Amino acid sequence: MIFDGFERSDVTYDGITRAVFRGGIGPAVIVMHEIPNLHPGVIAFGRRVVAEGFTVYMPSLFGTPGAAVTVRSNMRSLLRACVSREFSTWATRRTSPITIWLRALARDAHAACGGPGVGAIGMCLTGGFALAMMVDDTVVAPVLSQPSVPFPIARGQRRDLGITDEDLAVIRDRTDTCVMGLRFTGDKLVPAARFERLRAELGDRFIAIEIDSSRGNAHGIGRTAHSVLAQHYVDTPGHPTREALDRVLAFFRERLS
Repeated sequence: MIFDGFERSDVTYDGITRAVFRGGIGPAVIVMHEIPNLHPGVIAFGRRVVAEGFTVYMPSLFGTPGAAVTVRSNMRSLLRACVSREFSTWATRRTSPITIWLRALARDAHAACGGPGVGAIGMCLTGGFALAMMVDDTVVAPVLSQPSVPFPIARGQRRDLGITDEDLAVIRDRTDTCVMGLRFTGDKLVPAARFERLRAELGDRFIAIEIDSSRGNAHGIGRTAHSVLAQHYVDTPGHPTREALDRVLAFFRERLS
């Protein structure tokens, strides 16, 4: 079964209940899935984190957990996210309200699992949520994989980090914590300007992993590649996505062990 080794529970904060799949032993890592749902590629990533000695919490934020990715499910989840009040997909200088729920989950995960804090990784639409979760000092190992919100249509959106100015000020003051970000260089959903802004705000506390997806790149990565650790991940030694995974896991070990 797709969720073998993970226990499902229904978790409620502020009157909102979501399914959360938990597996493993050790310090906690919150894995936030990408569009369209908590799909097999994200679950496989969760298993790799479990194998490194962590407890993984995978909340189902939209879509059907465990279902395969299809064009139809991609479109359905994207449309629902765009009209949901929980996700700020277009507005600049705004933190998505769902991160309040996620911070509560991180606090409970830390209380249950111990350790110096919690790791958090978001992907695509949820990519920037790990940054917003840093408002709570429980989160000590945030990873932003292809952070795509707000969707980069206008110039201001391309540089925006998906958080309020007040939240950004708190994050800048957290000099104890580094932030890791991952993107393909040709990914139009994650423009270079967004990573440049992260460098400007965080300095050497921002660890950027940018994988060449330009035409004629050495690994034949397509120019539409987007999902670094799930749908476009290649589990082959020496492949840039495999090296990116290794660096993410090392980041979790360094910050949480």
